[in-house]
Amino acid sequence: MIANGVDQHEPIVRPRMPELDTIRGIAILSVLLFHGFGDSLFIPTARPLWQRGIMLVAGQGWAGVNLFFVLSGFLITGILLDSAGRPDYYSRFYMRRALRILPAYYLMLAIVLTWRYFFGAPAHWVLEFGAFSLIYLSNLSGLFGVASLYPLLWSLSVEEHFYLLWPALVRKLTRRVLAVTALLICIIDPLLRWYDLSHGGKSWWAGSHHGGSYIYTWMMADGLALGALLAIAARSRWGMRANFARLAAIVFVISVAVTALSVVVSQPLGLCLRGTVVNYFALALVAGALWLGTGAYRRWANIRLLAFFGYISYGLYLVHDWMMDVYYAIVARFAPGLVPQLDFPRMCLAIVIAFGAATAVAYLSRVTYEEFFLRMKQRPADRPVTKGATAVA
Repeated sequence: MIANGVDQHEPIVRPRMPELDTIRGIAILSVLLFHGFGDSLFIPTARPLWQRGIMLVAGQGWAGVNLFFVLSGFLITGILLDSAGRPDYYSRFYMRRALRILPAYYLMLAIVLTWRYFFGAPAHWVLEFGAFSLIYLSNLSGLFGVASLYPLLWSLSVEEHFYLLWPALVRKLTRRVLAVTALLICIIDPLLRWYDLSHGGKSWWAGSHHGGSYIYTWMMADGLALGALLAIAARSRWGMRANFARLAAIVFVISVAVTALSVVVSQPLGLCLRGTVVNYFALALVAGALWLGTGAYRRWANIRLLAFFGYISYGLYLVHDWMMDVYYAIVARFAPGLVPQLDFPRMCLAIVIAFGAATAVAYLSRVTYEEFFLRMKQRPADRPVTKGATAVA
């Protein structure tokens, strides 16, 4: 499209894809709502219809993690593909990932472990969970009988395992073979979840969560693989805007149909379908955002408030659950009448205060502490030597 002599379309792959900050914002706010209401989402309680509606929406917030996985698979695979010809391929990737991920992670881990210890967790629990989390194995701690002192770290472990294994595959395999590998993961993972659910969700290699399987990397890798497939497609002859629009529409329609089917088929197949199709909804959302964000109406994909939360999403994910713990500890000590106990207004008050504070902490961390390390990523030696675009991640 040409408007006033200016081409209104951009290529899908660009050095900066601002619409993906909007997607990050959606993902982190979904997770915050889910964790904010917590176990109350699964306790039957008589409520007005509007309250039940809000909690129904919040109850789907766990899907924000799946959205993060698809987005991460897309961005990281793109970065790796675009730098595959560099002689410093591995060192550059891992140094940049370490500067982005490790400082905030280790600081938060130290804070959480100290908090848990002073609030009664046995010292050996703190040491054991700390040892697993230190090397990003917190999602495997349960296999060894180690108590999880900060459960949300499981998803960061899955991401780190992806960072550990995927770069070698991208470097060694052709794009066609890499795509086939990702496709096989997308086929195998749902089968693993279906098998686990068919056997009561008690398989040693599968974590159970409200009737579904999660936690372990090999049970959740298909979201990352879908994002990887999207990154490969974006860098192929199929990576045109029109194709991304078609992909988003087709995947969305099929996902709605599969969701409807999951309600009428027997369990555990229905549960497995619902747990799998969420990744495809995420794929449709990312593909749709990339299409919208490269066209004349890109402003609809660049929403400032969501982009702000996307900008601080990593720190906010790390800190938000601990901040809720802090809030509950303070009100239990000084204002016990504010402890929610399933009361909807008090739950909302807790969410607003705790997550408002978490937002402030995450922003300050992002522009000071995290930014100090991120500036180290911009050394002259890190300038791309290939012509491919490198996405910001």
